[in-house]
Amino acid sequence: MATINGFTESAQGYQDIGINTTVTAAAAPPKQPHPPAKSVDSQSVLKRLQSELMALMMSGESGISAFPEDDNIFCWKGTITGSKDTVFEGTEYKLSFSFPNDYPFKPPKVKFETGCFHPNVDVFGNICLDILQDKWSSAYDVRTILLSIQSLLGEPNISSPLNTQAAQLWSNQEEYRKMVEKLYKPPTA
Repeated sequence: MATINGFTESAQGYQDIGINTTVTAAAAPPKQPHPPAKSVDSQSVLKRLQSELMALMMSGESGISAFPEDDNIFCWKGTITGSKDTVFEGTEYKLSFSFPNDYPFKPPKVKFETGCFHPNVDVFGNICLDILQDKWSSAYDVRTILLSIQSLLGEPNISSPLNTQAAQLWSNQEEYRKMVEKLYKPPTA
């Protein structure tokens, strides 16, 4: 006798109607439901971004800024200025931020809009920075990202370059400075 779906039937009865009654000794354990994915409602994301905007405006950090683009709180334009005593000193860079619907559990997409000859920035403006990828934490905010990118300008990660030419030239700061000026600084009259 076999019990299937709560009914007890003889194996012969099932074989008579063409159902295979072979039972294996190692039955698969019942599947456990997956825990629900973290979801964030758009109101929470909106409040978080508004709070970050206010904190950034009140911080008074020099050399960084960011604001929503048009009326879309999920797309921002940012600006950083190269830090003092670096080859990027005085150079202003524009950045774009695109926040996902599950922010802050996922990082925003951040790109340079202004050309930047840098070991960790490719020709398309993509940035190789761990906190924007595998080291992201929901504790980070726009201010943290801007300061990290500003710091990255003067302290690149040469061991993980997106721009190999910039990485190779980095050790010769005089030649590197000439390249940056040639590519991005307007000629003086």
